[in-house]
Amino acid sequence: MDTQFVTFSDTASQPGGASEQDAALLDAYSTTVVSVAKKVSQSVVQIKVSGRTTANQESRNPGPPQRRAPGGGDADGGTGSGFIISTDGYIITNNHVVAGATKITVSLPDSRDYEATLIGRDPSTDIAVIKIYADGLKAIRFTDSKQVQVGQIAIAIGNPYGFQYSLTAGVVSALGRTLRSESGRLIDDVIQTDASLNPGNSGGPLVNSSGDVIGVNTAVILPAQGICFAVSSNLTALVAGKLIMHGRVRRGYLGIGGQLINLTERIKQYNQLTAKTGVMVASVEPDGIAGNGELMQGDIIVSFNGHPVTSVDDLHLLLTDDTIGQKIPVTILRQNRQKAITVTPGEMK
Repeated sequence: MDTQFVTFSDTASQPGGASEQDAALLDAYSTTVVSVAKKVSQSVVQIKVSGRTTANQESRNPGPPQRRAPGGGDADGGTGSGFIISTDGYIITNNHVVAGATKITVSLPDSRDYEATLIGRDPSTDIAVIKIYADGLKAIRFTDSKQVQVGQIAIAIGNPYGFQYSLTAGVVSALGRTLRSESGRLIDDVIQTDASLNPGNSGGPLVNSSGDVIGVNTAVILPAQGICFAVSSNLTALVAGKLIMHGRVRRGYLGIGGQLINLTERIKQYNQLTAKTGVMVASVEPDGIAGNGELMQGDIIVSFNGHPVTSVDDLHLLLTDDTIGQKIPVTILRQNRQKAITVTPGEMK
């Protein structure tokens, strides 16, 4: 009896076969990632900080236990990542990377080390800007994060666990997330990705397939895998610009303590309101930096400058730098009846 052998080599090597198509796709993906690595890696830096006090330790890991910023370091120091945004030495990183540090050292990909100057930091968005004075710097550019789409390639470059200039790749998992910053405010328009982040990745860039920044890596969910977050490029660019120009981000301040309160159907119908909640004034700081004399404890804020207020986060979002020193109309419920008053926000220190 004749023996016959079965082989699959002919099928796999046929022109247009599935394996060739898969190989072509894999090659295209690999080529894209390699190209981005070459373009971006010279703009990514390692940041080492020292001189933290005990009071500053929590700033390195803000948030509840299930969400941690991917920073790292020893008892009085830390490490993180950053990226160069201008050839004259401006670098973006996370606030929690540099907060409380007395010395900031930047290591460039060519092994040069420079002591950096803190230009400004914003705990409310976890963004900070530092500067070094060096020659031959290569900057990376931002792209419009509004054009980012779920499913597109997302590439993170940083220094996890001290392993310099490491790259991880994944996709954009979701858009429009929010994160609670260490200041208590919400960070809006956060990008979720499954590109792996580890301690030391904080402050590094999240880039697209063209090597342009779409976000700044800032937090991971523990113990979940593949759930990481980045502050969007549009918000980062806005905050960084203000930090470079003014050293801080100005925000309005009302000088009140507020808490969420549910509105009954009767109150809503009587006052012709559609929102289900408002912000009850729990306390008022008299004679402070804000003109809040018309507010009383127990008032419920339902509108600020013509915009509905349904939570403390809504109020934070509306207290922009444009409201500082301006007389702003506010609608409150006092003894369950609508009343129009005026406040003058001060500047939050």
